[in-house]
Amino acid sequence: MTIHYTRTGRGKPLLLVHGLGATCGSWNTILSALSQVREVIAVDLPGHGQTPEEADSGTFDGLARSLHDWLGAENLSGIDMVGSSLGARLVLEMARRGHAGAVVALDPGGFWQGWERTFFKATLTPSVALVRALRPMLSAITGNVAGRTVLLAQLSARPWALDPAFVARELKSLADTPTVNSLVKDLANGAMQEGPAKTAAPVVIGWGRKDRLCLPQQADRAMKAFPEATLHWFERSGHFPMWDQPEETVRVILDATSISGLK
Repeated sequence: MTIHYTRTGRGKPLLLVHGLGATCGSWNTILSALSQVREVIAVDLPGHGQTPEEADSGTFDGLARSLHDWLGAENLSGIDMVGSSLGARLVLEMARRGHAGAVVALDPGGFWQGWERTFFKATLTPSVALVRALRPMLSAITGNVAGRTVLLAQLSARPWALDPAFVARELKSLADTPTVNSLVKDLANGAMQEGPAKTAAPVVIGWGRKDRLCLPQQADRAMKAFPEATLHWFERSGHFPMWDQPEETVRVILDATSISGLK
C-alpha cells in the first residue's frame, strides 16, 4: 500500500504516528528540534491527509494492518516510534507484535472502561460535527483567543497559547477526514489494547495530567498491559503533550530513543 510521509533531518530514523483526524503536520511543534538529531519520518495514516483510505481504514485493526504492512514494505520494522493518541496506541501495538524499537506513546487510546467509552464517543462525535459545520469559518474563529479556547478545551491545557494557523490546520484536517466517525465508533466499542511489548528497547507511556479525552486514570491500565514501560506524567499538558509542553516532549522522546540507539 502507499502511505504518504515526510522525511527530514539526519541520524537514526524515528517514526512519528499522528492521532485521529490529524496528519503528519500535527508534529510541527517538535519536528524541528527532533530533526536536528534524528532522521524523522512522519506519516499520514490511511484515510488521513494525503494517504487514501483502504476498505478497513475505519477500524483500529485496519490501521494497524496498514502500518504493519507498510513498515515491512519500507524495511522499517524495528524503527524507533513515537505516537500520539490513536497513533500512540498503534505504536504500542507494533511493540506488542515485536515490530518496534524504542516506543514513546503519548496519551494512548484504547484503555477506557465502562462509562469512559461512552464519554469518549459522546464528547468527540458532536465535536467533530461542530468542526465540520464551522469549517468555512475556522481560520477566523481560531484567530481569536476565545475561539481557540472553546474549540480545543477538551484537547489542550493551554489552547489560547497555540499558533492560530496551526490550530486551524489541525481542525480542518479533523473535519476533512472521512473515516473519523467510523473510527470513533470502532474505538469506543472495541477491545481494550493488549500488551506486553515484545522488544528489549525502552517503552515510555506519557500522559497529560489535564487530558480530558483519554482520562488520566487510564494510565494505570496502560501500565498493567505494558508492565515493562516507564510512565511519564506531563503535569501541565492536556491530550497533546507535543502542543502543550513541546520542550519536555522532545526531551522524553530523545531520552527514550537514545538508549535504544546505543544498543
